[in-house]
Amino acid sequence: MTEQSEQKDERSLIPQYSLSKILLIWAAAAIPMGILGWVVAPALAHISQTPALVRLAVLTVGLAWQFVLVMILLYREAGNLRWSTIRQRLWLTTPRSPRTGTPSARLWWWLVPLVLLTAIYELQISRSVDHLWVSVFPFFAAPSGFDLSTILATPQAQAQLVGAWNVWGLFLLSALFNTFLGEELLFRGFLLPRMAGVFGKGDWVMNGLLFGLYHLHQPSGILDSVIAGFLFAFPSRRFRSAWFGIVAHSGQSVYLALLILALVLK
Repeated sequence: MTEQSEQKDERSLIPQYSLSKILLIWAAAAIPMGILGWVVAPALAHISQTPALVRLAVLTVGLAWQFVLVMILLYREAGNLRWSTIRQRLWLTTPRSPRTGTPSARLWWWLVPLVLLTAIYELQISRSVDHLWVSVFPFFAAPSGFDLSTILATPQAQAQLVGAWNVWGLFLLSALFNTFLGEELLFRGFLLPRMAGVFGKGDWVMNGLLFGLYHLHQPSGILDSVIAGFLFAFPSRRFRSAWFGIVAHSGQSVYLALLILALVLK
């Protein structure tokens, strides 16, 4: 088989979805998260002195549902869930040259500037973007106690975390589904490879927009999530590898995991 035939065969494995199907899948992820964040989590907030942790646990259920959703959709599409199928159809593969389509391990080096760029954005720009967004749309401001990182900065929360291995375990589980098995597997692994039929070369732009708008459960961060979605979607699309979005998205989770671990070990 020639190189061009291999590339054509690899692309033919992944069907292109209609706009209505893309939006339906988006809704199947966004609506449950909105209900969990705004209805279920507040209803259960009284069971803990730290409502942000209750919210984290509740939203983890929604993130786990996204993994189940991807598996259901993939099985309906391919008829099996073998690793070879999952790997190819969710772009969990070695990055490919944008020019030739040939897999190349050297392209992994592009993760270095991507991770640095994402870190700079998260540490230096993200909060300003959130502030701008909320200043324009004040009704999107997050209620007190929503932001876990802000809660962790208080002495009371830090004291409660000493020896709280269950909290650290909960965060790791949430992070696993958030940056890999949930959001990224759905948006960059499943949706992005199936959006070119509708959006052409702008598929990564629409993917980033959908990712931001999906955050009904956290409307104060919609603009921030749109920009982050662009950062995750562009390299994933360019190199046809969802690992770029997964690694870039995981940076903040790794940072918070180490922060919580340090508090637990005090």
